[in-house]
Amino acid sequence: MNETTAHAHIQGQQPQTGQQHPIRLYLFVWGLLFVLSALSYMVDYLGIQGYLRWTLILIFMMLKAGLIVAVFMHMAWERLALVYAILLPPLLVLVFVALMVSEADYTIFTRLAFFGAAP
Repeated sequence: MNETTAHAHIQGQQPQTGQQHPIRLYLFVWGLLFVLSALSYMVDYLGIQGYLRWTLILIFMMLKAGLIVAVFMHMAWERLALVYAILLPPLLVLVFVALMVSEADYTIFTRLAFFGAAP
């Protein structure tokens, strides 16, 4: 028995076995998710086109994903090693995908320069 449960047992209390976050935090995050979703839909409603549209949509998606991971998956309260073990591999996969995209662009431009024909 560790010190916390032993102390609670002596005083006749039940030992606490988890974290309890205030409901206000969850309601606030749900509100933020609703606002970010509304802003994402407003990008389409206002007819924004081109790179600005996709940049805004991706920013809103990343903010929503970050809120969900941090609060609802409890990553904001976990140990740093666990956060790295869960979040670092997908981040590295995205980096590798970005490298492959740049390599694909380089390959197609090189083929076009040397062979002169469209793919």
